[in-house]
Amino acid sequence: MLQNAKLLIVEDEPAIRMGLIDVFVYHGFEVDFADNGDTGLEKALSGNFDLILLDVMLPGIDGFEICNRVRAKSREQAIIMLTAKSGDEDIIKGLSLGADDYVSKPFSVAQLVLRVQAVLRRSHSDLPQSATITLDAETEIDCLNMSGIAGSTELTFTRREIDLLQYLDANSQRPVSRDELLHKVWGYADDLELETRTVDIHIAKLRRKIEKNSATPVFLVTVRGAGYKLIGASNTDG
Repeated sequence: MLQNAKLLIVEDEPAIRMGLIDVFVYHGFEVDFADNGDTGLEKALSGNFDLILLDVMLPGIDGFEICNRVRAKSREQAIIMLTAKSGDEDIIKGLSLGADDYVSKPFSVAQLVLRVQAVLRRSHSDLPQSATITLDAETEIDCLNMSGIAGSTELTFTRREIDLLQYLDANSQRPVSRDELLHKVWGYADDLELETRTVDIHIAKLRRKIEKNSATPVFLVTVRGAGYKLIGASNTDG
């Protein structure tokens, strides 16, 4: 299914870049690359890539700005950011700008390939897909157009955020664990052991959009020891 997927690698360190190119070509990907931010941005905006693998620290335009510019053009584009450290600041900033996930250096190449394959995998066709999620009289999410409204504020969402909301909506009768969300929404295998905060950061992003006060959420709540639950939603099935 993922054979011949088109991948853009934006990485300035030659050894890492060439190693990634070799690995992904071996795994059947069609690979293009850039060794600086300016070329990376030009290719990312003009190319038709299934996924962009994007280093944060680059000569010229950095990875954050590239992610921001790409996301402004397309909310569907799959993006994984490579961070030089596992510090919260880089991770939160990258995911807040709309990256689907992050991988911290140094990383396992085998695990990186699995994570790229998982982000590309769209295996939600067997799940209920709501077209519209209504949280209250003032808050409604148009899943088909990845947009919404909260009071007088217009909202926009990434594809991953909509996938997350739709899965929580389809299972709103119970809390959903982080591991289940990684498996069902991000496509990661059950036995793939990951240390990642991507679920928590995506939840925090959604709360800033849909909650009146993200510090005291009423729609997207945490059930201690069990996971996350979407409360008060009614939906129209697509």
